[in-house]
Amino acid sequence: MWKQVSRNILLAISGTLSLFLVYILARNAGSVPTGGKLVPEPLEQADAKLSEFVFTQSNKDEIEWKIAAKQAWLFEGAQQAHLKDVTVILYGREGKEFSVTGEEGTVDIATKSFSLFNKEVPLVVETKDGYTIYTNHVTWNNERKEVATKDPVRIVGRGVEVTGRGFLVRLTSEEFEVFEDVCVALVPVS
Repeated sequence: MWKQVSRNILLAISGTLSLFLVYILARNAGSVPTGGKLVPEPLEQADAKLSEFVFTQSNKDEIEWKIAAKQAWLFEGAQQAHLKDVTVILYGREGKEFSVTGEEGTVDIATKSFSLFNKEVPLVVETKDGYTIYTNHVTWNNERKEVATKDPVRIVGRGVEVTGRGFLVRLTSEEFEVFEDVCVALVPVS
C-alpha cells in the first residue's frame, strides 16, 4: 500500500517538474545564445605565448570570475586568447557559484566573454548548490551574466537528474533552463 502511494507521489512530482520545464522551454524557445568564437589564427602566429595565465574580471572590489590556464596564446589583433588546461570560477553574491575545468578555451578580451570545451569527455560544472552539470562546451556571456551551451547536457543533484540538449544559466537570477529533448528523473540522493 505505502509503496503504491510513494510511487504515485514520485510520479506526480516528476510530471510536475516535466510540465514546468516544458513551460519554460515554450516561453523561451528562441533565446539560446550562440557559441563563442574560436581563435582564427594558427597558434604559431600568436603575438605572445604565456605559461600559468590568470585573467580576473572584477566589478568595484568584488571578483566576478577568474580564469586560470596552464598555457595561453594571445592574439592582439583579434583581442582573444586561446587557452589550454583551463579552470574557471564564477562568483556570485555569496561567493563561489560555479567551477569548471576544461581542456581548451577562448577568451574575448574586449567583451570579457569566454568559451570552454573538451574534445572527448564532458566538462564537469559544479555549482555551490550541489548540482553537477555535464556537457562538452560552455560559453559565458559577460554582458548578460549567462552560461550556455547548445550541446547535450546532463544535470544531477538533490535527487533529480535532468537530461536534454542546450541549457542556459542566468547567474543574476539563479535560474536555469534546458531547451530540447528534456527528460527529468528522480534519482536516489547519495
